[in-house]
Amino acid sequence: MPNISETLEQATEILQASGIVEARREAKSLLAFVLDKNQTFLVAHSEYKLSVEEKTQFQTVLERRASREPFQYIVGRQEFCGLDFSVTKDVLIPRPETEMIVEAAIEILRENARFCEVGIGSGCVSVSILHEVKTASAVGLDASEKALAVAERNAETHRVLERLELKLSNVFDNLKDKKFDLIVSNPPYISSEEMKTLQREVRDFEPHIALTDEKDGLSIIAKIIADAPNFLKADGFLLMEIGLNQAVKVQEMFDKTIWREIEILPDLQNILRMVKAKKGTRDKGQVKDKKPNLNYHFSLLISSSSLVPRPSSLVPFLCGLFFAIFQSIEKVVLF
Repeated sequence: MPNISETLEQATEILQASGIVEARREAKSLLAFVLDKNQTFLVAHSEYKLSVEEKTQFQTVLERRASREPFQYIVGRQEFCGLDFSVTKDVLIPRPETEMIVEAAIEILRENARFCEVGIGSGCVSVSILHEVKTASAVGLDASEKALAVAERNAETHRVLERLELKLSNVFDNLKDKKFDLIVSNPPYISSEEMKTLQREVRDFEPHIALTDEKDGLSIIAKIIADAPNFLKADGFLLMEIGLNQAVKVQEMFDKTIWREIEILPDLQNILRMVKAKKGTRDKGQVKDKKPNLNYHFSLLISSSSLVPRPSSLVPFLCGLFFAIFQSIEKVVLF
């Protein structure tokens, strides 16, 4: 039977031939997984000979990785926000940039807050938030029953399941009469054209329903922005991940009579990655973008015969006119 050193040499060559960039590192990770040892063991015991069973198991996982199946699906887990999450081919693999949503949510949520996640997938976002905000509760929505099962398993593992309600729903379709302090989402924002250019690991193995809308990548984002106000309390927030070069179009989707404090924030690679928007009251929202209608205020002043200026009352008239204009401008500026 080959020893660890020989096994790693052979595995590295196979992975390199398959186009794996960091072939040596991945070979070591796979072997450590099979042996249930850390990588220090591999270095310290390079002469250790694999058993027949270990060799067979390693050959199986090596072939899977050589076919470009993601390492995370092979080992069945991925770290996110310092927690270990179970992942299957039914859910997206959690990615570091999505941790932005968790960090922002923790800052926003108050005591006994309630939030909703659209497209909960593995549950990494909601579970991580609930793990940190001990008084919060959540509703997780997903169009995939299998994804909900993975989220439930992860919530149970990290002991937050009693504060997480899971619902089968396409966006908000099955969510009725609920109001939240916060809505979070990492929606399918990759366009059908972009899908063709993705790495094989993503394009061929991750669930397409969680990656793309099969259109321009913006349709689900638009639906969330349009419908979220119906499920947010006044002053509630929306946090949502978006794709590369989508920031301008996404910002234009927000109805400024409803939303305020709209920000699109960069990730660690300086890519505009996360939308943060706050729902105002409708009255406030309408005032926000309303420009001073000077003609309206002037016509109001002269419409009453008692306000028609006479030489003796010209000064009071002008004072009234300027005061009315000032009030209109003040509403816009102070909002």
